[in-house]
Amino acid sequence: MLTQERHLQILAQLEEKGTVSVAQLTQLLGASESTVRRDLIALDRLGKLHKVHGGATLTRRDFIRREEKLDEKLQLHMDEKEMIAAYAAAQVDDTDFVYLDAGSSTLLMIDHLQPGATFVTNGLLHAQRLVAKGMKTYVLGGELKHTTDAIIGLAAAKNLHNYNFSKCFIGTNGIAIRQGFTTPDTDEAYLKAAAMERSFVSYVLADASKFDKVSTVSFAPLDQAAIITDRLPDPEYGERTVVKEVALL
Repeated sequence: MLTQERHLQILAQLEEKGTVSVAQLTQLLGASESTVRRDLIALDRLGKLHKVHGGATLTRRDFIRREEKLDEKLQLHMDEKEMIAAYAAAQVDDTDFVYLDAGSSTLLMIDHLQPGATFVTNGLLHAQRLVAKGMKTYVLGGELKHTTDAIIGLAAAKNLHNYNFSKCFIGTNGIAIRQGFTTPDTDEAYLKAAAMERSFVSYVLADASKFDKVSTVSFAPLDQAAIITDRLPDPEYGERTVVKEVALL
C-alpha cells in the first residue's frame, strides 16, 4: 500500500472513531508498527492529527463561516478579553510606534494604555478612543467595512507600507497548528500580514475560543507572532511560538 493511501485510511479511521491505536492501524493497513509510527509522525507534523502515546487522536478544527459584527464580538468572552487587553497594553512603552489592528480585543486595550506612544490603526472606533485618551493617532485611509468598522482595501494597504512599527497588536478569528492565524476577509488578512511584516515585534490577541478554528484566509504562520491568550487549550501551540497565558497571572 502506498504512503498516501495509508494516510487516507488513517484519517478516515480517525474521522469515524476520534481515536486510533498503533495496534489497530497495523492490523488495518497490513503494515509494520514502525511504518505506522512514521505515518503518524508525518501526519502530526502536517497538523492532520495529534500523535499520542500508542496511537493518535483527531485534531479538532472548526471552520468559521461567519464573522460577527464588532458589537457582537464585544459581548463574547469579555472577562478573558479584558485580561488579555490589559496585559497587551502593558507591553506598550511610551517611545513605541504601534500598529493597532481593528478588533474587539485590541479595542479593549485602549482603556489600559498609558500616555506616550504613537499609534496607527485601521479601526475607526479605535482611532476615536485613542484620540479621546490624548494619544497621537494616524488612521489608514481606504474603504470602511461596516460590519467591523475596519478600514480596508488597496488605499489602506498602500498607506500602511509607508510605516515601520516597533510593535503591532493583531486580532484573529481562528488559530490552528497547520493553518496558522486566519480571518474571513481577504483585504483584512492582507493588512494584518503587512503590519506584521513591518513590525519589529508582533502580538496576536486571542481568547481560548479562537484555538483549533480555521477561517477562509491565512495571514501568518504561528511563529510570526507571540500569542497573548487567557488559556492555552493545547500545549502544542506553545511549542510553535511564544505564548503568554494571562489567566495564570
